[in-house]
Parts: sequence; C-alpha cells; structure tokens
Amino acid sequence: MPPAKKRPRAYDPAKTRTAVLAQLGNVREAVRTLAPEQFALPTRLGEWTVRELVAHVGMAVTAVGRSLDLPEPAKADATLLDWPFATSASASAIDAFTRRLSADHPDLDAYLTAVEQGLVEQLDAHPGSRLLETNAGALPLSDYLVTRAVELVVHTDDLNAAVPGLDIPQDRQALAAATRLLADALAVRAPGGATEVRVPPYAVVQCVEGPRHTRGTPPNVVETDPLTWVRLACGRLTWQAAVEEGKVGASGGRADLARLLPLMS
Repeated sequence: MPPAKKRPRAYDPAKTRTAVLAQLGNVREAVRTLAPEQFALPTRLGEWTVRELVAHVGMAVTAVGRSLDLPEPAKADATLLDWPFATSASASAIDAFTRRLSADHPDLDAYLTAVEQGLVEQLDAHPGSRLLETNAGALPLSDYLVTRAVELVVHTDDLNAAVPGLDIPQDRQALAAATRLLADALAVRAPGGATEVRVPPYAVVQCVEGPRHTRGTPPNVVETDPLTWVRLACGRLTWQAAVEEGKVGASGGRADLARLLPLMS
C-alpha cells in the first residue's frame, strides 16, 4: 500500500463516461480488422496472445457490471488513489478468468459489441454516486470508471505493440485521465516537493522528499509525454530504457525515478 494519503483530484463523470465508451469503441473497431493469425500473436504480457489480451479488455469493462451485481456497500472506504496499488494482488485470478473468457468467446468482435452495449445500459441505469465493491475497496461508480479508462489506455497500447501496423487511436480524454491518475499515484508513493514531474499537457505533480522549491525553475525536473509515462507507470518500459532512448528528460540529483517505478503492473 502507498505510504501516505493524497486527496484525489476530481474527474468530470460525463467526460469520463464518454472517454471510456470512445476508447472501448476504438478497440472494438480495430479488433474487427484482425485476421485469425493475428489473434495468435504474442504480447508483452507474459504468455497471453492477442486473443487473451482482447478478452481481457472486455473483462476490464465488464468488471463494472460484476460490481453492480453485488450488494451496494454501506459507505465508501477507498479512494481512486488506492486503486493503482491494489491491482497486483488480483493478478493470478485475472489471468485465469481471462483465459476462460478467451476460450468461451471465439467471436471477439461479437463479445466486445455485447460488452459495449451492456456498459451503456448499466451506466444509464445507475447514478455515478452508486457505490461499488472493487479490488481497491468501495468506490463510487463515477470514480471506478476512471480506472476503466486507465485499463483501456494501457491495453490499447499493448495491442498496438503486439500487432505490427495496428494503430488504435487513444481517446484524448481517456489518455488524460490515465496520465493524471498515475501521476498522482507517484506523488502518493513518494510524497514530497523536491522533484517536479511534468507530463504535458495533462499533469504536473510534486513528489520525492527533500528541499521544496518555492519559486523559479525547480532544481529537480522530470518531463515526458503521456504514453511514455503510462508505459513507465505500468511496467511496459523501464526508466533506464526511457532515459537512454530520449523519451524522458531528467535533471537534478533527485530526478531519478527508477526505484519508484512501476507503480502498477
């Protein structure tokens, strides 16, 4: 668990809903173009093929419905910033569930279409304030949708990396939500004000213990682009490789984030 609590930023529920549906639609449209042999390609996620990865995208979205099927918790006992640190505990169960879904749904286009339709119906039927029991604790539906945006952004990138020539677009609002939540999670893991992490145009956070700057250019600055930040935060790219490839700019004695990453995997 993270060492300290930080008040989560607010996300616009309507924009989050639109972003999640848009990114799910982007994935669904791309899956329709895949040839049978492309579903058998390996991915960067262990032994999963593209088929398992697509099934997992559907699983990440249907998690909303599975949570809605459970009794509503009496009160919220978690925040959005608890979620990134709670995902690894479910890795084994997620792998088994994903493999079953892949086997049970030979037509993944039809599966994702049904997933999308089901999500729209669920969001129409329940207010954003409805509490859900999640792997991180009890969260409002509107907050949990932010985590679904992160899942979709991360796994869209995984699909693009796995299939040569595939270029599924990232919805701007979904990418913004993923960038901001993962940047805020870094500030939770390493509280402080010695280092400024910039991920333009979506996020700037202060983190790492040490002298806090009050004006002018901070002595320790990290800057990168949103997708590189998502890859670093989720273990798809190492800090050393990102620096060597010029994807991260880091200046100052406290600007090395290698020991703090990844935040989730």
